[in-house]
This record gives sequence, structure tokens and C-alpha cells, in this order.
Amino acid sequence: MPANPNPLLVSPTAQSDVLSVRAKAMIFADPLSQQLLQQIEQFAPSDVTVLITGDTGTGKELVARHLHAESGRKGAFVAVNCGALSHSLAEAELFGHQAGAFTGASETRAGWFEVANNGTLFLDELGDLPLPLQVKLLRVIQEREVVRVGARTPIPLNVRVVAATNIDLPAAIEAGRFRRDLYYRLNVVTLKVPPLADRPGDILPLAQHFLHIYADRLGIREAVMAPETRAALVSYPWPGNIRELENVVHAGLLTARDGVIRPENLRFATSPRLSYGTSGPTLNDVEPYEALGQVIGGLLKNQEADLHERIESLLVHQAFESSGRNQVQAARLLGVSRNTVRTLLKRYKLLTDTPD
Repeated sequence: MPANPNPLLVSPTAQSDVLSVRAKAMIFADPLSQQLLQQIEQFAPSDVTVLITGDTGTGKELVARHLHAESGRKGAFVAVNCGALSHSLAEAELFGHQAGAFTGASETRAGWFEVANNGTLFLDELGDLPLPLQVKLLRVIQEREVVRVGARTPIPLNVRVVAATNIDLPAAIEAGRFRRDLYYRLNVVTLKVPPLADRPGDILPLAQHFLHIYADRLGIREAVMAPETRAALVSYPWPGNIRELENVVHAGLLTARDGVIRPENLRFATSPRLSYGTSGPTLNDVEPYEALGQVIGGLLKNQEADLHERIESLLVHQAFESSGRNQVQAARLLGVSRNTVRTLLKRYKLLTDTPD
């Protein structure tokens, strides 16, 4: 297998046979992400239970996988979505069962805790577990042993438990939906995964990662994002976080011409802070200069080439088109002389032989 071309991407664990595109997309480019990486590397070698919090789609499982990868544990990384467990079978799924323990139990089967022995068990959407099962989960974590449904003999465990949730557990405790003692047992170390909008330095590297993956799947030899597209991605608030970014890049590539994703190929779930029409970028935010500053800041962080010239070109082009391609009006919009506008139009090859 060739070396990872991007050292910022976390490689999948050796025990994971199949990972989604998103599961390989942990990016630590933004300063906030780099702080998170330092915390992960600090706590990974220990056996301490970790609670990962963050909005849906921020990459909580990616953090859990990286914790496991850095832990040195020889066992598997096992991810279980607690919200998808049937209430009637959740106990057997987690703790295992003996043959004949209940209707349909035709054979003895190990639960997820046993499967993850000597490794890491990731309990995603932990807040969805029913209260009776929370009691049993607490005991397993405390005693480090599990008793299969229908059995009496405990099985010792060496499992590192990592849990994640996007709900407010203290609020759930007050509402009587989550056990306080389980919360304190899990909350030894908390890792908060920031929303993607709070770590803009990760946006373009993530977008480039998804672009490369989907271009390869679609058989597109050269796939790129136009400069205006990159600016639009940085300026968008990403309410759906990494999951939404993946979908936007994928859909954009499907509708792109010649493998070039342009602003019109982007399908955002909500109105972006910057919109891009055929005549270039237009600001529609209530605080446009703040939004523009965020875009430029993101481009600077990613060390975009020829940034000054590209921004100046966009500004001149927009003023020229907004004024009906009238040089005098464009000069008035920009607050410069007509001669200056004419020089800039020639520089960026926007001037035709047609008179004003």
C-alpha cells in the first residue's frame, strides 16, 4: 500500500476491514484541531474512560479511532451505535447470551464487550440507552467483567470504553433520562469536538480529501475546485459539519464540467454567508465585512497562491459587471480613477475593444 500522501489524515486501524470515506478524514490542520490532537495523544496510552462530545457529524468516531490507534492496544476497535440497538435485544448485543437464554437464542454468542476485549469499545449515541441497561453498563465498567444473558459465570475484560453523545447529558440527568452515576463513571476525561465552522483551517483539506476519494471512484483523472469555490466552502457555516461537507463535495463533482467544481455546482443545505453568481461573488450577510474577513482569513491560513491578485481580480470583475461593464461607473464603485480601472481591466484581461 502506498504511503499516505497527507500526513494530517489518520490512517484506519489495522483491525478495521472496511471504513467509510469519512472514517479516514480526521484533519488536524486548524489550531483548534491541533489542540484536540494534543489531548488525544496525552490520554491515548492510558486505560481511562473517555467521553467525546460534539454536534452530529463533527467526527466523534474519528477521534475515538485515533485514541485507539495511539493507545497501543492489540485488540480490535469496535464501534456500536447505541441508538440503533433494539431495546429488547440490547443487553444480549452488548453483553452476549447463552444458547436458550431467550426465544430465538439458538446458540451461544459473545457480546460486543467480549469482541472488543484487549481493544477499544466505542459506544456512540450513548444517551439513547434505556435506563435499565444503563445500570448494567455501569456495573460492567466498574467491575471489568461481563455476564452473558442466561449465564452466571462472569467473564473478565480488558476493554477501554470510549463513549460519545451529541446530547446534553447533564440536562438529560435532570430530566431523569440518564443516570448520574454512569455519567460520572464515563466522564473521567471529556474531549470536545468543535463544530466544523469553528475550525475553518480544516475545511479545505477535508474538501480536498473528499474530492480525491470521489474523483477516484468516478474515474475522473483530474478534479479541482475553482478559487471561488474554495472561498465559498470556507465562508459557509456548515450546520451539518463534516458529513455535510462530504455530501456537498460529492454532489458538486457529480454536476461539475471537466472535473472542475464551480460555485454553481455547490448545493448547500442553508443559505451561505457568501453567494456566488455568474458575475462573481456577492455578499449577503448582515455583517458582510466580517464574513469577507473570515473568507480571507481561511485562505491565508491555507496559504493560497497569488491571493492578492486573485482577490483584486474578483473585486474588479464584480464592479465591472455590476456597473453594466461601464468603466466610469466601475471606477465610482471602487473609489478609484477611470484610468486605474482601465489599467486593472487590462491586467486581468477583462477589457474588450467595445467602448464605454
